[in-house]
Amino acid sequence: MSRRYFLEASIVDSKTHLAGDEAKHLAKVLRARPGEQVTLFAGDGLEHLAQILSVGKSQIELGILSSEEVSRESPRFLRLAVALPKGDRQRFLIEKCVELGVSQIVPLVAARSVAQPSGKALQRCRRYVIESAKQCGRNQLLRIDEACTAEQFWNQETTGRRLVAHPYGEGLTKFNALSGEDEVTIAVGPEGGFTDDEIAGAQSAGWTLLHLGPRILRVETAAFCVAARLLD
Repeated sequence: MSRRYFLEASIVDSKTHLAGDEAKHLAKVLRARPGEQVTLFAGDGLEHLAQILSVGKSQIELGILSSEEVSRESPRFLRLAVALPKGDRQRFLIEKCVELGVSQIVPLVAARSVAQPSGKALQRCRRYVIESAKQCGRNQLLRIDEACTAEQFWNQETTGRRLVAHPYGEGLTKFNALSGEDEVTIAVGPEGGFTDDEIAGAQSAGWTLLHLGPRILRVETAAFCVAARLLD
């Protein structure tokens, strides 16, 4: 696979261009030259083989050689509602969820949350999605929603099974019961877990508690555990 670059808009012509950080990396770091080929994607499911036509100071012009729909998505839609950790752990969580095939992340603001996922923080997370998609070959971008509180999320309309990872609650201890589900939503709480009131709110809204094992998992570990078990 040739080097992959992300376009902000879908390709509608036989020519396109890269600008900003993508063009800077290709031109100044990799010292690209006309005639070289790269792969382009815009998050719409298509993959484009392109040839560099010219390298300018602020943008690179490319000609489209071929385009095809290439899906590397899991057949199951997995939505993770996560109380995100801080710093490098947040980036690590986003990147690995992209690689594992998670479809959507909803940042949760819970009583014990340590990160406030809004504004620039969400912009960074969405950039992590692009960087990871470039590396792992996904042509559809993991979607990161605006943050909401746990209480708000429990009452949102979602299809498929709705589960809350909870180490001490009753509920599922195995994933076998989810084998026939096309869409699954799983909520993962912050360090220290969801409060009793938050769990009560989830249960009253019809959510089921999901037991991930006998040990207490970090936020990102719980997310990876769920994604690795449920996604192909």
